[in-house]
Amino acid sequence: MKKIQVYGPGCPNCQKLYDMAKQAVEELGLNIEIEKIEDLNAMLAAGVMRTPGLAFDGRLILQGKIPNLPTLKSWIQKEMTK
Repeated sequence: MKKIQVYGPGCPNCQKLYDMAKQAVEELGLNIEIEKIEDLNAMLAAGVMRTPGLAFDGRLILQGKIPNLPTLKSWIQKEMTK
């Protein structure tokens, strides 16, 4: 995995997920780009119907929810081993 995408129009939950993704990557000591996508057409193209949305390398993982930090870190670690 080289990139995490956070989809959302800028709502508080979208910002929270983006901040949490940055924190998780920093705490894991990984060099992963985190991209915040606010464009509605890009969200629809990615299949995001509820925000916030989370994707790893363009593969949608979650939408409409915010995981807790340990869960997010676990998902990132699993993705790094693929």
